[in-house]
Amino acid sequence: MTEPTQTPPPGQPPVSPQTPPLVPPPEPKPEHRSVGELVFDVSERTSILIREEIELAKTEVTEKVTKIARGSAVAAAAGVFAFLALILVMEGIAWVLNEEVFDGKTWPGFFIEAAVFLLISALAGFIAYRALKAGAPPLPEQAIEEAKLTKEMLEKDKEGTS
Repeated sequence: MTEPTQTPPPGQPPVSPQTPPLVPPPEPKPEHRSVGELVFDVSERTSILIREEIELAKTEVTEKVTKIARGSAVAAAAGVFAFLALILVMEGIAWVLNEEVFDGKTWPGFFIEAAVFLLISALAGFIAYRALKAGAPPLPEQAIEEAKLTKEMLEKDKEGTS
């Protein structure tokens, strides 16, 4: 006579009376555990701790990136409004120059303002050119120098042991 099998939960293999249940055996008392079991337990708990630390770091980084993104968006909006205000201020300065300096002629104030902007942009371009030239080509010079020193030391060791 065969005994009926129990219906397992979905996704689990059928459990018959001959197969042991999928419940792990109870852990032995700490004083009766072997060194292998202790080492396994320590390594398992260490890996769990490391996974939890990585998850915590991911969460912290996500929160910080979200805050940085939000701050960047607000800064970009502030920059757009500051740029629009600068346009209006420069328009006003051009009209003041036209009225006060050039006796109501409208074109000289705008040309003087454009010349000032061109001088500022030329200076900024020159500074950017010097900064880019100083950083190019982007080689890891320190790492290359350290690699050369390491190679020299290894070659000297090789010659000394030969």
